[in-house]
Amino acid sequence: MTGAHPLRQPQEQNAIAFEHVSLAFDDHVVLKDLSFTVPKGNMRILFGASGAGKSVILKLALGLLRPDEGAILINGLRVDQMSERDLLKMRADIGMVFQENALFDSLTVAQNVGFRLYEERELTEEQIDARVDEVLGFVGLTEFAERMPSALSGGQRRRVGIARAMASKPQLLLFDDPITGLDPLIATTIDDEIVKLRDLEDVTTFVVTHQIRDAFYIAEHRAQRVNGTVEVVKDDASKVAGVEFMVLHEGRIMFQGNASELLTATDPYLVEYLYKTLPPW
Repeated sequence: MTGAHPLRQPQEQNAIAFEHVSLAFDDHVVLKDLSFTVPKGNMRILFGASGAGKSVILKLALGLLRPDEGAILINGLRVDQMSERDLLKMRADIGMVFQENALFDSLTVAQNVGFRLYEERELTEEQIDARVDEVLGFVGLTEFAERMPSALSGGQRRRVGIARAMASKPQLLLFDDPITGLDPLIATTIDDEIVKLRDLEDVTTFVVTHQIRDAFYIAEHRAQRVNGTVEVVKDDASKVAGVEFMVLHEGRIMFQGNASELLTATDPYLVEYLYKTLPPW
């Protein structure tokens, strides 16, 4: 299945919708008539060569950049036309996980996770503490609540970043290359957290990555609760509902489809792009 899908969903059903978006920096065209949607509750995993514009798409979705042409809707709202004040409100319902983690070095793990909740002042201190405990338990870091970020491993810091992003119960989570710089064993623990968020927290997830092995892991695993514990198990990718890959090339989505469709694609660019990273790994 190649080419961008038309915008088939009513906008109220889409968490993200890019409609004919174009953006250039001086003479360098980054995005050209780009259109795609992410329906609410679904996951999209975006591939693309370095410099293709993957992180630019995230910045546009957050309203940090504005397109030269086209419309961008997040949860049905036109972010490309919003004031900065309205953008701040809109971002309150988005969780963002950066590859650099962006943790506050002077705050404990618990303080980092609860930072936005304390800033928003919509919950009592007891409610915030309870939510922080909940999300740290979700990512398996309860016993690290009082540690400083400098005392954590790279994978643990990344999981703190995930906990902080989900603390305010956002409807939409954005991941910017969440596995970069981690060894394969630690990367798998982060992959598991993303799977758990998708399957157990029912959030819409948009993952930007160039780590193809991890992307296929996420697409081929599902999380389930068994006797009070959470298990992440391998499954046929075709049975993991709502997960699709997208490939960004020359400013447009030149492929969108599931894992098997990507692996059997015959487009010369896709064949070359995947050549050295196809399973078995």
